[in-house]
Amino acid sequence: MVQKYVACLVAVIVFPFIVNAQKIVYSPPDRDDVRSVDFDIIGKIGDKYLVHKQVRSNSSISVYDDGMQLTDKVKMDFLPDKIINSDIIAYRDYFYFIYQYQKRNIVYCTAAKMNSEGKIVGEPVILDTTAINFFASNKIYNVIYSEDKQKICVYKINSKDETNYLFTRSLFDASLSLLNKDEARIAIRPRVDFLTEFALDNDGWMVFVKASGSAATSNNGSIQGMTLMMKPPNYDNISTYVADVPKVYLDDIRVKVDNINRHVLIASFYEKQKRGNVDGLYCALWNRNTNAFVNSNLLEFNDQLKSNAKSEGSARAAFNDYFLQSIILRKDGGFAVLSESAYSSSRGVYNNRWNYLYGSPYWGSSNFYMYGSPFGYYSYPWMNPYGFGGPQINRYYADNIAVLSFDSTAAMEWASVVPKSQYDDNSDNFIGYGTFITSGEINFLFNQFEKRTLLLQAQSIDPQGKRAEAPTLKSLDRGYQFMPRYLKQIGSRSVLIPCQYRNYLCFAKIEF
Repeated sequence: MVQKYVACLVAVIVFPFIVNAQKIVYSPPDRDDVRSVDFDIIGKIGDKYLVHKQVRSNSSISVYDDGMQLTDKVKMDFLPDKIINSDIIAYRDYFYFIYQYQKRNIVYCTAAKMNSEGKIVGEPVILDTTAINFFASNKIYNVIYSEDKQKICVYKINSKDETNYLFTRSLFDASLSLLNKDEARIAIRPRVDFLTEFALDNDGWMVFVKASGSAATSNNGSIQGMTLMMKPPNYDNISTYVADVPKVYLDDIRVKVDNINRHVLIASFYEKQKRGNVDGLYCALWNRNTNAFVNSNLLEFNDQLKSNAKSEGSARAAFNDYFLQSIILRKDGGFAVLSESAYSSSRGVYNNRWNYLYGSPYWGSSNFYMYGSPFGYYSYPWMNPYGFGGPQINRYYADNIAVLSFDSTAAMEWASVVPKSQYDDNSDNFIGYGTFITSGEINFLFNQFEKRTLLLQAQSIDPQGKRAEAPTLKSLDRGYQFMPRYLKQIGSRSVLIPCQYRNYLCFAKIEF
């Protein structure tokens, strides 16, 4: 009787930990992959898990079952021999593979509908074409879509005239039916004005920012003016709204659409003097109901926050190496801003935030291309997610993560810092972090060295800003190296994360 009671007591105590324990399932390494394979995690489509891979000019869709066993590898034979760029928009039961290619002097932007088996449905649909007089080694078209994925926008910017950009947009619904096509002119002052990332709201309104600064360095820690640009559907003109920017210098501008509250959020670090230390964060809220800015705040970081955010042993000022990476919205109009300390060095030369055109040394983000421009991409630098460096030794660093929470008026509620210290040589694949949301918590996954072993760590921050460090993940088989910053959330408590096993690419499904 006593033994039965003890057994029941042990079961009651242990059961919650069993329920909350994570489960990891690995896919078998793909021996056909080479070290320079490019990949995109498409996600869960139907009851399958799909990954797009490209090795040189060969593209395929790898199809995995619930146990992460490879059930099929479908060659994308319908693609031309060389594609310039590709984008993926995933739905519950299908996804669109949107690609660009050039044939003679015509660049095509084309979409293929693919099912959960990785096979094309019907014929590819040409979304737009552009006649050019050169070979397009880089993309011409940019693809963005709304949060509910019911609006898809394909746009291009011709900057051949450096003072008057030609902006052309095609707007489609979720079935790729053309809703409207229009164009507009954007007045630009050369070497003073530049454009930020673009966003699309659920109603088809296009949003971006034209920033203005001093000549030659306008996007490098010296932005002093900012205009919100709004392009509604079925309307050729672009509406402009000048933001109230105090006498500070902005950089790393991010734009986020809040569809629930019909807001547009603009966020940027700021410095009080050009190329000085980062002093705080600038936030501005624009309301679509009133067509006006409703609030703008300058949040100056206090000494305590700077001390918490500063990497251990660093001689540089806090936040000088930080980059804004994502904005997480709340239903009540509040939001959280996530940033990470990231920098690199090459042959002993330290590269900080001002050594990069716009954004971090390795973290990919929204970018766009302007054809006809001598400068090409205006974007965050992007690295091959499975590539390796050349003969020159580059060391990449990724340190602490800062999370700043704001209410619906853009007033700061709390700040929390997730401490970490990472570096790697020639490859940035295994540093950085990935996030996923569960029950209002922001969860972070990242690699940390423990006793000379690289282990995957999990930490979380709740809605009140309290940080919790989870125990080291179990079932971390030896030999697997995770790439957490490329993870994709595929369920309410599950993620798909790429990893490397003996120099081969594979994927792990983790259920929390």
